[in-house]
Amino acid sequence: MTMPGRQDILRGLRAIDDMARAAGVVVDLSIYGGAALALVFDLRRATKDVAAVVNGSPDFLRQAARDVAAVEGWPEDWLNDGVKAFTSRQEQMELMADFDNTAEGGLRIYTPTPEYLFAMKCMAMRQEGLEGSHDVSDIEALADVAHIENAKDALALVEAFYPPERIPAKVRFGVEEIMERVVARRAAARSDSGPRSSGA
Repeated sequence: MTMPGRQDILRGLRAIDDMARAAGVVVDLSIYGGAALALVFDLRRATKDVAAVVNGSPDFLRQAARDVAAVEGWPEDWLNDGVKAFTSRQEQMELMADFDNTAEGGLRIYTPTPEYLFAMKCMAMRQEGLEGSHDVSDIEALADVAHIENAKDALALVEAFYPPERIPAKVRFGVEEIMERVVARRAAARSDSGPRSSGA
């Protein structure tokens, strides 16, 4: 499944929010990956699913997600917790302003800071390498959002969230190559936007 984009994700989440409010249930949900990129940073036009971890009322959320799937024609696992393997014990999450309900009932949504999402994306880098994957363009875009200057800073940031021994060599090499591209792109952009001679 590919969900068309931000507005579709928001529609599904608002439906769950309405159900939670009506039931007087509080659901704390942390959203990651492509969905977070679309919702918070507007860096993704589409995502295949919504990677999330529920921190409250999991049974209610599972049923609500199934109800939304039935209405929207989405697969039942459109909201899934497959991202758990890549979360850090040093999480940096922020509460979304549109979903910050009180204990009276509703959906509270947390999303990663750009720095944390950058580190997560690096750790989740696809095995097939740097070509043909959303991961590369996502990492490059987040490097700009988080103002990461070079490969050394990028790897230090990943290590701030994940123990060095947990970071595979392929991730280190991939980050170095991606950041070389980012640095080269920025240098080219500065060159293109530099002062031009007006001629004689």
